[in-house]
Amino acid sequence: MALLPGFKTTEPFKIRAYDVDNQKRVTVPALMKCMHEAAMTNAIHLNLSVWDLEPHHISWVLMRKKLTIHRAPILGEQIKVQTYPAGFEKFFTYRDYIVRDEQGVIIAQAATTWLLMDTKTRKMARIPDFILSLEMPDPTTCLPRLPMKVGKFGATHLQQDFRVGWYDLDFNMHLNNLYYLQWILETLPDDILQNRQLKDINILYKLECKWKEEVVAETEKISDSFFRHRLIRRSDNKEVVLAETNWRE
Repeated sequence: MALLPGFKTTEPFKIRAYDVDNQKRVTVPALMKCMHEAAMTNAIHLNLSVWDLEPHHISWVLMRKKLTIHRAPILGEQIKVQTYPAGFEKFFTYRDYIVRDEQGVIIAQAATTWLLMDTKTRKMARIPDFILSLEMPDPTTCLPRLPMKVGKFGATHLQQDFRVGWYDLDFNMHLNNLYYLQWILETLPDDILQNRQLKDINILYKLECKWKEEVVAETEKISDSFFRHRLIRRSDNKEVVLAETNWRE
């Protein structure tokens, strides 16, 4: 069976002034926003968007992401983000992202794992048949699937407190996954943020955070270029996110 038209979506983006850091390079949250926008367009084409799933009381929730950045695009640069569903496994679905520059060179890529949340119970939901019936691409043409674990967090060397605001929420009424990422990066040493470039990030989303909840972002320095991170929900001291980041000069 041939893949449906629109199964793969390629969206163009221009790196704007509000997307860049002090070196005029795209920030990690801004690059991920481009990826999410491309995924929304793809989901609409496949009739799997938030509007299509609402009658079934289910919604997509990001669980894992491994983002690798080969080169960060700069202010004014045009990029293209390609994304597509990459298969199913039990309760989990997979989605890939490929980011190219104007010459078609791959400058970033990400493999992700998603699950469906029952919007009434807030628990994991089974993948319905109308999604499972979609023809998936050959796995050998997709990015490698991610392991389900991130390295265990050890000692806290840096930390910062945050509170979930109204404008931090997404349409699932919990903290937008971009803010989880942004908050853990805020705890990095100044030299890393000012002078290094992210090579890759491996992030595991474990629990949701809701409006007005307080969280603490903690970072453990493993080496000069490798860090572990987590977010802790203050109300019950549970880990809501675990992550690892690698940096280069």
